[in-house]
Amino acid sequence: MALSTRASRLADRIRIVVAQTLETRVKDPRLGFVTVTEVRVTGDLQHAAVFYTVYGDEADRAASALALESAKGVVRSEVGRQTGLRLTPTLEFIPDALPETARHIEDLLVVAAHDDARVAAQAAGAVYAGEPDPYRRPPGEDEPGEDEPGQDEPGQDEPGVAR
Repeated sequence: MALSTRASRLADRIRIVVAQTLETRVKDPRLGFVTVTEVRVTGDLQHAAVFYTVYGDEADRAASALALESAKGVVRSEVGRQTGLRLTPTLEFIPDALPETARHIEDLLVVAAHDDARVAAQAAGAVYAGEPDPYRRPPGEDEPGEDEPGQDEPGQDEPGVAR
């Protein structure tokens, strides 16, 4: 368990170092507004997957991916310098799919809300195809829901019936 704790602490530290390095040391004009969302380090601390998002359109994402690949050596050397590890983990920059997934879920929720509103509008004007209460009753029986006077009053329980 100590190894996973160490890997988790190292991943947090790498996330901070990568974000600071991208902000201060990497001066590539292709690099857009990049946010480092998560870092996952393998159990042997030899490889780090850096997940990132880019604010902008598809062209901005592609340009930022190229800029990150070209700056990988600078970022890795800074990670090695600031973490003090004997072997600096290799870095792999992976675009995070979370924003696209969230956008897709929001689109599905909008479609579901529209469908719910359409069904509610249809149900508001709907009438029964037959009678409202289609069950047959013997003649003289009251409608369901109407209580006969004297029934269910306290003190008039039938003998031998427990309530």
